[in-house]
Amino acid sequence: MVNSLSHLGVGLLIALTLGFKGKKRNALGFLAILPDLDFVPYVIFALLGGSVSHETRNQLFYLFGHREFMHSILFILLVTLFIWFKTKDRLFTAAGFAAIFSHVYLDYATSWKMRPLYPLSTGTSTLGAIYFFDPLANILPLLPVFVLLAAYMKGRGKWNGKFNNFCAFVTKNRSKLYPALLIVLVVWLAVLPVTKLFLVNYISSAEGAKISYEDTYPSSIGKFLAAYSYNSTHYRIMEVSYWSGIEKSDYIEKINVTGEVPNDSAYIEKAGKLYSTAVPQEIDYPVYSVSEGNGSVTVTLSDARDQYVKYWAYFKTVYRFVFDKESGEYVAYASEQEGREKKLEENWFRRIS
Repeated sequence: MVNSLSHLGVGLLIALTLGFKGKKRNALGFLAILPDLDFVPYVIFALLGGSVSHETRNQLFYLFGHREFMHSILFILLVTLFIWFKTKDRLFTAAGFAAIFSHVYLDYATSWKMRPLYPLSTGTSTLGAIYFFDPLANILPLLPVFVLLAAYMKGRGKWNGKFNNFCAFVTKNRSKLYPALLIVLVVWLAVLPVTKLFLVNYISSAEGAKISYEDTYPSSIGKFLAAYSYNSTHYRIMEVSYWSGIEKSDYIEKINVTGEVPNDSAYIEKAGKLYSTAVPQEIDYPVYSVSEGNGSVTVTLSDARDQYVKYWAYFKTVYRFVFDKESGEYVAYASEQEGREKKLEENWFRRIS
C-alpha cells in the first residue's frame, strides 16, 4: 500500500521515460492512480450493502470494495483493451498497461491482501515483501511529480529563481535520468520479494516449522512479523529481520476463557463459522476470547499478531459476537485499526444452524 501521490509519480516516471508529453503524459499519471478510485464504487456498496442478501452483499464487496475488483488482473486487462481500442497506439497501450499494473503490483507487494484473480478465485493473497513506508518506493516516484510541479509553477510566474539549478540539471539529463530512476525502482521492487523468500525459508529452517510466506507481514523497514501454529493451544509469534533473523518471539493462546463458560467450545465454533462466511477475511491466526454475563456469552475474535503492529495492518480488525444463551440469537460488532466499534448488519454473515 503506497500513497496515491507516489502511485501518480510512477505513472509520470513511465511517461517521461518513454517521452510522452501533454495529455498522454497526464493520462498515464491518471492510469497509475485509477485503481484507488475504487472509493467511488465503494460508496455505492456502503449505500446498498445493508439492504441485500448476504450472498449479494459479498458479491458487491468483491466488485466495489477497496482493493478488490479494481485491483485485479481482469481489471488491468479490461482497461488495457480499452486503451488499445481507443488509441490503436501500441507504445501508449503498453505504457498504460505498465502504469496501471505498477499500482496493483505495488499494493500487492506491500502490506495489504487482495483478490488479484477475481472472479476466477475469491481467495486473498499478498507478497507482503515491502513495508508500506518504504522510502525508495514512496520517495523516488515523487521526483517527477516535483519536477512537473516546478515547471507548472514557473510557467505561472511563481517560484521564479527557485530550484533553477535543480531544474536545469533534470532538463539536461532527462534522457538518462528518468530511465535510470525507473530501472532502480523496478529492480528494487523485484528483488525484495525474493529476499523475503530467503528470509522466510531461513526462519522456517531455524524453527523446524513451515512459515507462511504471504502471512509474514512487513512491520518496518527490513523487519517482518511471522507466526505459525506452535501446538494445539498456542501460536508462536516472531519479529524477524534480514540482519538478525529472529529478534523477538512470544506465544499467544488460541483460546482464552474468562471464568466458567458452559459449552464454550460450541460458541467458539459458531463464531468461527459465522466469520468464515463474511468478507474480507482479514484474520489469518484467529484468537478467541470467551466470557459470560447478563444471560449472554461474548466471543471476541482477533488476529494473534494484532498487538504487535503499531500502525495499519489488514488484520487489525476485532470482531465481537454476543450470543443470547436462551434464544441462540446473536449481535455482532467490529472495530478496525483500533477504531470505534460498530454494530454489523444482519446480512454481514450467513445464517448457520
